[in-house]
Amino acid sequence: MAGGYITQLQHFSVNDGEGIRTLIFLAGCPLRCAWCANPEGQTSRNPMTRWAETEEILGEIRRQAIFYRFSGGGVTFSGGEATAQPMFFQELTDALYDEGYDLALETCGVFDFPRLAPTLAKLNQIFLDLKHPDPVRHRQLTGLDNGLILENMAHLDGLGPALVVRIPVILGVNGDEETMEAAFRLIRARAPHAALELLPYHRFGEEKYRQLGKPLPDPAFGIPTREQLAHWEERAAAMGIPVVSYR
Repeated sequence: MAGGYITQLQHFSVNDGEGIRTLIFLAGCPLRCAWCANPEGQTSRNPMTRWAETEEILGEIRRQAIFYRFSGGGVTFSGGEATAQPMFFQELTDALYDEGYDLALETCGVFDFPRLAPTLAKLNQIFLDLKHPDPVRHRQLTGLDNGLILENMAHLDGLGPALVVRIPVILGVNGDEETMEAAFRLIRARAPHAALELLPYHRFGEEKYRQLGKPLPDPAFGIPTREQLAHWEERAAAMGIPVVSYR
């Protein structure tokens, strides 16, 4: 077995899939989101990443197995973007799948679907971000348009694993009536079997920017209220989109 670059393994997570989970944060990401909460994961080699052998990670997971077993939990691949290291992601998935773990993936949606489809089909759940419905605005905010993301959303909807489309709700970016409704229409058209989770913007990652010597995200980015989120959840439900929350 080989290995790859990670930022950390986070045990005892309860917000990224069912039950108690371990998050494996793989380093590297094709996007440069203006509000990124994990800037240390944008590149595979920086002072906050390290090389990890696959067997090392499997050993860590096995030591946590009792918590997964009694909570219905498992392992969630996160990042960065786990698929940005496709061989590492495939190797970990294959090994954990063979050992019977519940597997989930958090993805920005920018990946080679034909190459990864056999691996993705082994997952139990996939969380896919939809950051903005407009391709031009998406490019301005993340560095890439959303064309490939929407194509992969449609591919994932028919693949097998339960699909949850996540929208990071940011006032001044996508947190307005017109943009949210446009996003809901895209979900209905591209992934009619998917559920929706709205994630409120937060500033918990700002200390990481300081440690990396990076400028902080725009202070104009706003945090939505619980009432605003509830309103948009109701609008999505009225359009026939199941709404879930792992917060």
